Amino acid sequence: MECIHRDGIFQIILDIDQLADPFLDPYAYQYEIHFQNGTVWRTNDPYRFPIQLGEQDRFLFNSGRNYKLYNHLGAHPVTLHNISGIIFRVWAPNAQAVSVVGSFNSWDGRVNQMRSLGASGIWELFIPHLQENEIYKFSIKTQEGHILEKCDPFQFYGELRPKTASVVRSVNTFAWNDQQWQQTKKNTTPYDGPLSIYEIHPGSWQRDPNDPDRFLTYRELADSLIPYVKKLGFTHVELMPVMEHPLDESWGYQVTAPFSITSRYGTPEEFMYFVDACHQNDIGVILDWVPAHFPKDSHSLGQFDGTALYEHEDYRRGSHPEWGTYIYNYGRNEVSNYLIANALFWLDKYHIDGLRVDAVASMIYLDYARNDGEWLPNCYGGKENLEAIEFLRHLNSIVYDIYPDTLLIAEESTNFYGVSRATNQGGLGFGFKWNMGWMNDILHYFAKDPLYRKFHHNSLTFSIMYAFAENFILPLSHDEVVHGKKSLIDKMPGDEWQKFANLRLLLLTMWMHPGKKLLFMGSEFGQWSEWYCKRSLDWHLLKESAYHSQLQQFVAGLNTLYRAQPALWQLDFSPEGFRWLDLEDRNNSIISFARYGKDRANHLVGVFNYTPQSFSDYKVGLPDNCRYRKLFCSDNKMFGGSDAGEETVYKPIDSPYAQAPYHTTMSLPPLSGLILEPIRE
Repeated sequence: MECIHRDGIFQIILDIDQLADPFLDPYAYQYEIHFQNGTVWRTNDPYRFPIQLGEQDRFLFNSGRNYKLYNHLGAHPVTLHNISGIIFRVWAPNAQAVSVVGSFNSWDGRVNQMRSLGASGIWELFIPHLQENEIYKFSIKTQEGHILEKCDPFQFYGELRPKTASVVRSVNTFAWNDQQWQQTKKNTTPYDGPLSIYEIHPGSWQRDPNDPDRFLTYRELADSLIPYVKKLGFTHVELMPVMEHPLDESWGYQVTAPFSITSRYGTPEEFMYFVDACHQNDIGVILDWVPAHFPKDSHSLGQFDGTALYEHEDYRRGSHPEWGTYIYNYGRNEVSNYLIANALFWLDKYHIDGLRVDAVASMIYLDYARNDGEWLPNCYGGKENLEAIEFLRHLNSIVYDIYPDTLLIAEESTNFYGVSRATNQGGLGFGFKWNMGWMNDILHYFAKDPLYRKFHHNSLTFSIMYAFAENFILPLSHDEVVHGKKSLIDKMPGDEWQKFANLRLLLLTMWMHPGKKLLFMGSEFGQWSEWYCKRSLDWHLLKESAYHSQLQQFVAGLNTLYRAQPALWQLDFSPEGFRWLDLEDRNNSIISFARYGKDRANHLVGVFNYTPQSFSDYKVGLPDNCRYRKLFCSDNKMFGGSDAGEETVYKPIDSPYAQAPYHTTMSLPPLSGLILEPIRE
């Protein structure tokens, strides 16, 4: 080769007849590079390898339908022409030039410039001899001539914050052992089965006792968290976002690399180990997923190629005023494809069982958290974000088509119609929706002094009016125990005994109410302090007071009762699964109702006393003319209660009472709930 420019441009002119020889590979050449220090290095030229991404994959991406896009874009170890290396691809349609930079080329953007794949906007380059764990970024030259260094939007792993470079990592080598779990999922449906979720933040559930500033790794969490969840009887864990994010205080909800497991807690393989171990212990794994917005960190997606690529250009559509983040441009095919492929990625590569989609209300309303003049109406003059709604419908239909056993859960706080209804019925197509109305009402009610609860009786009963309008999950989540809202136990009125009695009563009310269940970590043993993401839960409380360990035992007992009783989950989303027995005794703050499964004979009766007053010979309606016995009581002494109620078998009186055809009389302990089951002779 001949040096034709002093800055290092070399060329060689080959005979055209030689290039046309079918028995020769004109691209099978190497460089022999002589450095000034005498070092000689022979290597393959990245530009001798032909383009690998086919036109069909490019077309599908630009059409928004390349759903396994993560197999193509990003950095992938491959072997071409018997030569191993890494093939890089990135979408930057408005860039003048794009290079791969890293320590392998001294972060010099002149060395490994990528090839443009034309109108697709994709750039590609195979760099031979690179291996896994290489650190890299994309150096992007904008139309204005500015140089941007960006992490890979499809990175599968990244450097530990505050560093921001991407790391080449395969996610295809883990040996899974969850075949039995996967088969069981195919043979069951979540709608008529038990679903009890334990929500955790991996960085603060527990930390290293010898080094409180050190996170537990995914493997360490598997060894400690899984036995704990299994002991408590939860069916699933829900992890707050484990995608890469720069700021701990965002709790993971400001994601800079949606395809990357956060390096805080370990490697992709270690997280796969965690998920696999959960499945082998019959515990499902749900991830919080954030397609609503992304942060403005310079290394991330914002202004990726010097233009508004992933976000809207107009700040009234593309910028979120409340969170200081960008909003995805859901109407752009490639962006929609990026997000749908990301959801499928976690289900495919990490065997995740469900996604809880964060902040859906912020996606579907253009005026969310905005004042007049700060938002643009849709083409019909309305406030609905039609592009986001179409994206969500597209997302849910594709996910259910490819992975029909997935739990797709919307955190949606408004009365938008049909969040968990099928798309062909005008719904958004989710499987479940968080019942934020119930959560607000029940916490408002329990925060009241019992003396005044009779004036707020509707807060206790109103949720049944709409309980079957959606497939609801009842959440007592992390959002309710931060920012001055107090922990669950500290929200409860009264002295210490009454606080714990109130919390047991709240949880029993929740477990008996129609809908699936979610409880945030720490609430199961009554942590006094609000949750803080940089500190372990207060596990020491379990040794300091019996109340905490008794509450923990109560939650385990609740889940045992729940799993064993089909009446508590078979007809969660049908009015046939619920019947009021008495909802009108507001003066005493007492309610009673029945829950039914598909076998109506094996129903349960719940009686709840929301005052610290004891009652004797209290009339309780019964749905059937048979004897009943006490099955469960929140006032049980083993749970820290008073054990005031002694009678355990109740005979029916053939006379209507309240909304029930029969009734009986019983003693009701203070601040307690009783569960009765029929005795079949």
